[in-house]
Amino acid sequence: MPRLMTAALLGALSLTACAQAPQPPAQGDAAAAAAAPQAAVRQIKAGVGATPDERARSAIAQLNPQAKVEYVGAAPLPGFREVIAGGQLLYISDDGRYLMQGTVLDLDQQQDLMQTSPALAGYRSKLIATIPHAERIVFAPPNAKYTVTVFTDIECGYCRKLHGEVGELNRLGIAVEYLAFPRMGLGSQDHKDMISVWCAPDRKRALTDAKAGKPIPQRDCKNPVTMEFDVGQRIGVSGTPAIYSAEGVQLGGYLPPAALRAKLDELAAKKAPAAAAGAAP
Repeated sequence: MPRLMTAALLGALSLTACAQAPQPPAQGDAAAAAAAPQAAVRQIKAGVGATPDERARSAIAQLNPQAKVEYVGAAPLPGFREVIAGGQLLYISDDGRYLMQGTVLDLDQQQDLMQTSPALAGYRSKLIATIPHAERIVFAPPNAKYTVTVFTDIECGYCRKLHGEVGELNRLGIAVEYLAFPRMGLGSQDHKDMISVWCAPDRKRALTDAKAGKPIPQRDCKNPVTMEFDVGQRIGVSGTPAIYSAEGVQLGGYLPPAALRAKLDELAAKKAPAAAAGAAP
């Protein structure tokens, strides 16, 4: 899905992830891009978009008519709406004039509101959950304490580094569930090679061999690679690896095993008081 801005989104992760190659626009996108912003402006001038939610949607249409708005709701920042579009989280002022993207710090709570948005995490987790477990390549220890979903590519250096440490992740109680994200795009050799991995009789071995740079026997079959790539696009994956917690929180690009375990422990510690409060009579 096209991005809202030309600047790289999730820039803080770019140093530990391999960037996705630019994707060509679908036919008809250029015409839509030319017409939709003017239509949105006419609607605003005509009085359409009288509510903050409608003004937020109109503002997104002006920025990128191809971006699908998945969610609009009240933001924790007064005077702003929280918007999920193109898999990205934005704040748009209630009058539709101002847009914020990136880091919004709550100094009292000492947390980044953008990274801890329940709406964004829920949106991601629901989409990831649409991928059957049988279509994932799973490296898991017995009685794993945590499970992470990793959108991966077989050529990316950081993906290979992470996979080289999957044994340590398992020893730390972390199960890794891989989803395919051929960052060079659909139809690329990267895409074909990932299909070959997912069509192998032993997917785990094939993935490990591919990440080690070994030749990949070409195979084809009914496979989930395109579907998984599409889900990644919809939740805003812009590079690989992209690591998500079971709750849909993006934990990073590449992280060393101890750092990933620490992040998961931190998330669990924050969940515990909320869960206790919810269970109280």
